[in-house]
Amino acid sequence: MELKGIHHVSAITANAKNNYDFYTNVLGMRLVKKTVNQDAPSMYHLFYADEKGRPGTDLTFFEINRAGHTYPGPRSISTTSLRVNNDEALVYWQGRLEEYGVDQDPLKERLGRKTLSFRDPEGQRLMIVSDEQNRGVAAGKPWDKSTVPTESGITGLGPVHLTVSEAEKTENVLTDILGFRKKGTYDQWVVYETGEGGSGAEVHLEEQPGLQPEKPGRGSVHHVAFRVDNEQELKKWQDIIQASGFPNSGVVDRYYFKSLYFREANHILFELATDGPGFATDEDLDHLGESLALPPFLEHKREEIEKNLDPLSTINSN
Repeated sequence: MELKGIHHVSAITANAKNNYDFYTNVLGMRLVKKTVNQDAPSMYHLFYADEKGRPGTDLTFFEINRAGHTYPGPRSISTTSLRVNNDEALVYWQGRLEEYGVDQDPLKERLGRKTLSFRDPEGQRLMIVSDEQNRGVAAGKPWDKSTVPTESGITGLGPVHLTVSEAEKTENVLTDILGFRKKGTYDQWVVYETGEGGSGAEVHLEEQPGLQPEKPGRGSVHHVAFRVDNEQELKKWQDIIQASGFPNSGVVDRYYFKSLYFREANHILFELATDGPGFATDEDLDHLGESLALPPFLEHKREEIEKNLDPLSTINSN
């Protein structure tokens, strides 16, 4: 039994309209689900992904209107990576980000792959990673109605970067409990992989001892989720995590997938999530993200929920 790779990454925005504009118009990702935080339905939860919202392609955002600045530090998911097909696509992205005035760094090779680091308008730390030299878990497919040419489009999530105070503690969770394998090192980073490996199944870990933990806000990451094949496996993972002494949420029904949450030894929130049933459960694939979607256990509160949400008039049909 192995985790299959990265399932999704969930971050924080203070402005859903601006967030939607950047991730769909600038980055060309598809809004595959416009819903609410199931634990706090007064806030939006937006899911951006590939053409179908495949597991491993979802970057999601909770809207917290009054979220303050992020003060970076350890105990954090410090960078989220986005995959593209090849090195040529990175050249395209250099030009596109410059065109839109996006703060970016020069191209850099990391672990034999070319990468491009940049920040969204709220300071979210992102990195585009070329799959030209990558082998491993398959990527998704860009939406053919995207603002970005499909040959250069974002195909899914790449390595997730964790910054911690005591690396050994997180390494033990990754390898001894979750079954990750140590793959290699570059600069100050140690790389671990799971499943078929490759950029869609990697965690990159760095240690920054003696610093204040990150103070999260807009532009920070809330949690990372790892892929589990089905609910039966998820329950087995619950037993493993419980036996390891980590308190956990138990299996939670998120309607689009089943989840299990726990905080690893450096207090970063991990989620294990099933691949199915997926985002087409309540919407046709051609119309994903066009209206407010609520799981059945919130549907009876739709009128109340919609009253408490600021209208997102710019989030219309894709």
